Amino acid sequence: MSLPKVAVVGIHGHGGSHLRTVADLEARGLARLSAVVDPREPEDATAPWFASLGDLLSADADALPDVVVLSTPIHTHLPLARATMEAGIDVLLEKPTTASLAEHAELVAVAERTGRLCQVGFQTFGSHALPAVADMIARGEVGQVTGIGAVGTWVRTAAYWARSPWAGRRRMGDRAVVDGVVTNPLAHAVATALWVGGARASTDIAYVNTDLWRANPIEADDTSSLRAVGTDGTRYGFGLTLCAPERTPARVIVQGTAGEIELEYERDLVRLRTGRVVAEKQYERTGLLENLLLARAALDSGAGPDSGAANGAPSGRAGERLLCDVRDTGAFMQVLEAVRTAADPAPIGDAFVEWVDGGLSGAQGNPEGDARHPVVRDVAEWCERAAREQRTFTELGAPWTAQT
Repeated sequence: MSLPKVAVVGIHGHGGSHLRTVADLEARGLARLSAVVDPREPEDATAPWFASLGDLLSADADALPDVVVLSTPIHTHLPLARATMEAGIDVLLEKPTTASLAEHAELVAVAERTGRLCQVGFQTFGSHALPAVADMIARGEVGQVTGIGAVGTWVRTAAYWARSPWAGRRRMGDRAVVDGVVTNPLAHAVATALWVGGARASTDIAYVNTDLWRANPIEADDTSSLRAVGTDGTRYGFGLTLCAPERTPARVIVQGTAGEIELEYERDLVRLRTGRVVAEKQYERTGLLENLLLARAALDSGAGPDSGAANGAPSGRAGERLLCDVRDTGAFMQVLEAVRTAADPAPIGDAFVEWVDGGLSGAQGNPEGDARHPVVRDVAEWCERAAREQRTFTELGAPWTAQT
């Protein structure tokens, strides 16, 4: 049997990680890289190069891949994924799913009309820690859940915002982009917290309150707090920044009447703290591309969909279903939509921001160069409170929110 052919679209930046994943799968005899697509021709091509997805899709039928990985700007996700599925090809689409809730609905409709698989690149959905946490909640390990939060205190330098024309943009012309801390770098924090709370579809979210701020000279938010409330009453709080003094592990926190669960999702590490026990365990993770290949192989073999598949998502043998089907990202898209339609982020006053140079230890004041980045005063503490109390920075009285 020939190996499934995988093409990667967008091979620079994060696209390089997808190339490494395909190489690993090829070494294990599970797939092979059949094409790379990027406006810039690679210097060391490991597969045939195409300048655009259209060039690839119009190539000889024998050259068409079985799966296309799309690692492209946010505002291109819908048109590229739609073209790929309409060509009869399955898709692994980088997060965030699309640039608006309406685009998400259209993408779901395309997947249903074509019958193609569309997996979204929230890698944490492949973590075995997530079902473990959900099981702890269901067993009542922490009592009744009082709130679910996510804390992300990361650092992004000036080079990050200068990496592409769409970086840090809320829109380009008449197209939504929505590239900010909530929807891109720390989107995993939001999506993972919602997953743990059982929110998958857009109808699982009742409303979202946003409080968007920026310390960088960009359009989008880099320091934000949000509160989301599920239709089942679950309260979610998010405290997220790219302007911390140092990067710390992003965490999802489940608070209950009898304890709490903390998930460091980047490391698949779970900590359980109750009055009876303190325990810590690290879990394995299933790669989303490998999962997509297994699901499509099962369907191609004639196996019917698993009766337990959530939201009607396609599945295969032994319950092999997509771990992050496009349908399962609707709740996250409700949050993205709230960010997209909110007022533009307010600038944080200079009195609350210190610029430092990440390339020069201790360099402060007014540094120049790509390594510089802003640090918002006490931002980590305010992010922690926003997540644990499910209140926004403004509601909590963070000092920069009272600026005139």
